[in-house]
Amino acid sequence: MESNSLPRREREKLRQRQDMLAAALQLFSEKGYHNVSMHEIAQNSEFAIGTLYKFFKNKEDLYKALILEQVEKFEEALTKAIEEPDDEVEKLRNYVRTKGQMFRDNISMVRLYFAETRGASFNITAGLDREIRDRYGPFLETLASIFKSGIDRKRFVKIADPYHLAVAIESLTNGFLFLWVEAPERHPYPEDPDAILNILFKGLIGP
Repeated sequence: MESNSLPRREREKLRQRQDMLAAALQLFSEKGYHNVSMHEIAQNSEFAIGTLYKFFKNKEDLYKALILEQVEKFEEALTKAIEEPDDEVEKLRNYVRTKGQMFRDNISMVRLYFAETRGASFNITAGLDREIRDRYGPFLETLASIFKSGIDRKRFVKIADPYHLAVAIESLTNGFLFLWVEAPERHPYPEDPDAILNILFKGLIGP
């Protein structure tokens, strides 16, 4: 449901929640998850601590909400990107471009997630990875359907199962993005999506 179609009271609650999440993201990005308290988040978002606890039962709950909201945003953008053009190659180009842009636009969130996933306690990630995987599975199936369509229409040669091709292109883009996050000047994410796609399309062995 669009937020502007909600009753005024619900719109206000949604705005408050977004303000709290934005304040938390800023603090987590600056200081790290473990070095931020709920009191600091309440103060930064200009809400009473009791109001913050009405929305989130604890800091872990808030962190999970922040991550899952970003996952939903990524999923919606990438799904839209691959639904718009008719041609399978253009769909994949859109996917590669959009994924790179989403990482650039949300770099604070991306860096936070990588940092906390690598060094977080079990409690922070408990249940979160499963929730992300549950959302991720259907998207991979959608991505696989592009390869299946291309194979069925003789646009692609069937060199592997469509699902495995989807995993391959997802892994390729992730690899390029992880390099960019770690060393953006040394490993910029390609502006031309074919720089990534041709690894799959053209392969290593010549004719």
